[in-house]
Amino acid sequence: MTLHGKNFIGTELSARGKKTFVGFDPRAGKPLATPFHEATLEEIDDAMNLAADAAPGLRESSAETIAGLLENIAAEIEAIGDPLIDQAMSESGLGRDRLTGERGRTVNQLRLFASLVKEGSFVDARIDPALPERKPLPRPDLRRMLIPIGPVVVFGASNFPLAFSVAGGDTASALAAKNPVVVKGHPAHPGTSELVAGAIARAVKKSGLPAGTFSLLNASAPDVSIALVRHPATKAVAFTGSERAGRAIFDAASQRPEPIAAYVEMGSTNPVFVLPGALRERTDAIVQGLTNSVNLGVGQFCTCPGLIFGVENESFKAFRGKLAAAFEQAAPGTMLHPGILKGYEQSLARVRTVKGVEEKRSAKASDAAKTEGSPVLFETNASAWLANEELAEEVFGPSAIVVHVQSEDELLRVAQALSGTLTATIHGTPEDLKAHRKLIAALETKAGRLLFNGYPTGVEVSAAMHHGGPYPATADAKFTSVGTAAIFRFLRPVCYQGFPNDTLPLELQDDNPRGIWRTVDGKFARDGIKA
Repeated sequence: MTLHGKNFIGTELSARGKKTFVGFDPRAGKPLATPFHEATLEEIDDAMNLAADAAPGLRESSAETIAGLLENIAAEIEAIGDPLIDQAMSESGLGRDRLTGERGRTVNQLRLFASLVKEGSFVDARIDPALPERKPLPRPDLRRMLIPIGPVVVFGASNFPLAFSVAGGDTASALAAKNPVVVKGHPAHPGTSELVAGAIARAVKKSGLPAGTFSLLNASAPDVSIALVRHPATKAVAFTGSERAGRAIFDAASQRPEPIAAYVEMGSTNPVFVLPGALRERTDAIVQGLTNSVNLGVGQFCTCPGLIFGVENESFKAFRGKLAAAFEQAAPGTMLHPGILKGYEQSLARVRTVKGVEEKRSAKASDAAKTEGSPVLFETNASAWLANEELAEEVFGPSAIVVHVQSEDELLRVAQALSGTLTATIHGTPEDLKAHRKLIAALETKAGRLLFNGYPTGVEVSAAMHHGGPYPATADAKFTSVGTAAIFRFLRPVCYQGFPNDTLPLELQDDNPRGIWRTVDGKFARDGIKA
């Protein structure tokens, strides 16, 4: 399958800019052949204006049409077949099985949002019928629901070239909410992005929707990202990546003449607390589970457990020794891009400078020509960890810091000192949980997802999943980027007062023609309202 390296402005191809960049094969350690054209300011303007033009038509589209679009995108992605997996492998260093699974997750979440759209209750319809006889003042007829926010800019993530990229969860949830989407593809996998963008463009045409429903812009330069955020047609932004880049996007969004929401997912350390009961019952299993979780995907998951805490005693000393031995036997792996490997090595160097930190690393040599990163385990005590902020920062790669504390009170202190994080994990027994209620309460203020006797890598795409957390995990802990609740980022409420029934949206009309769940006079109901 031949790549063209052009931008998608709606369903048309564009290559006005002279500046180009290429992808990189991290396993082979060499650049790929196809040049990709950097989007110009004119192309950004065209894509965003086209999205703004498409927004009214999308908003008026039926649920069946929007669901059909999502289903068509899923089918078109599947129809690409092996060339999509081959391209993603060449640009990411990820294996065929991993990427095949990720493609499955991508199309499944598209179909999950299609089902959500068909069911329709996500609009949160609320109706307070008029009370003309109420004293001392009558109540007007009030009807409220969520409507699309407008054009959404999505930034592809480096570590999931399919599931968090061009047709990933951000795009799926924004389209499900009837918003046009402009994606800024990640420069680490431009060919993969192009193939998926072509699938979406074909689905848009097949669904009979406006051309501006979707665009893809190529860019390696940060100024393109900021220009997209600042464009007056942009109404919301979704980003997954580093804290530095995420904060720049958030700041640009909040400093606009018309500030907009920037849903940015950034750094996360995903702490793990190993309690005494767990060590008595299954030290070896926890050692194996943590080693696998930290090294899964060469540590390039936003949910990689980067901090491990426990009260120092003979059991925890034994645990630390076994974990260090497991890391020494763990194999290096190819990272996504030379820039990510460089960032990993810089983070390791930062940790090494802290006094009181010991290092255990893989005994197996890494190959720089294959962009390989080595597993590293650091050990320190609570005093050193509390005194050095750099030990509380994310290390993006196959690394973790084990922190031994002297008492239960000190364990609570380190929990209270944590920055916001996507996940926090407790390994223990039911009795441990009862004895550590204050620890659990502290972690509830720090994390968006609490795990008991599990591992944070592996995020289920479902209605109940929450993938977010207090800053710096995300900019707004109330929202998730995974699961059906992700749609609420791209909707806003509107209240209709006193409107004639037949002029209201279908979801708010008396007879409830869509059959959705609504709140009527404070009670959930699917029945129509009797005149």
